[in-house]
Amino acid sequence: MTNTRMSQTRVLGLDYGTRRIGAAISDPRRKIASPLEVYERRDSVQDLRHYRALVEEHDVELIVVGLPVHTSGRESPISKQVRAWGKNLGEALGVAVTYFDERNTSLEADEILIGVGFKIKDRKARRDMLAAQILLRNFLEAGCPIETTPPEPIEDENP
Repeated sequence: MTNTRMSQTRVLGLDYGTRRIGAAISDPRRKIASPLEVYERRDSVQDLRHYRALVEEHDVELIVVGLPVHTSGRESPISKQVRAWGKNLGEALGVAVTYFDERNTSLEADEILIGVGFKIKDRKARRDMLAAQILLRNFLEAGCPIETTPPEPIEDENP
């Protein structure tokens, strides 16, 4: 019976934002994604301290960051910023980071929250965390693909 460390660790899913970051966490078997938190960003030192604590507390070995792409599948201008943030996070924490298409996760999160009757103010407080859960669920259902291809070029506004 092989029981590798990777199969017993969790995946942390992050829905990146310039002010808030939604987070979700997998179970150790990497089958279930659960909402975790919405983190209000502070400064890079405090942010890294916060994510280091999450990684240690939840035994995280992989972080998946939602990558904003256009409906065509091409990367958006903010994708470069997200990739740089994820790279810095992974290097600082010593944790592998990969990226996964986050198209429509916020829209789906809003639809769910509207469907259960949340008012707009309450939806804002939960949307990022639910979007992270949807992102992580999609990633887990896709078999946890680790990005091995180079990033697509950023789509120019004037092709």
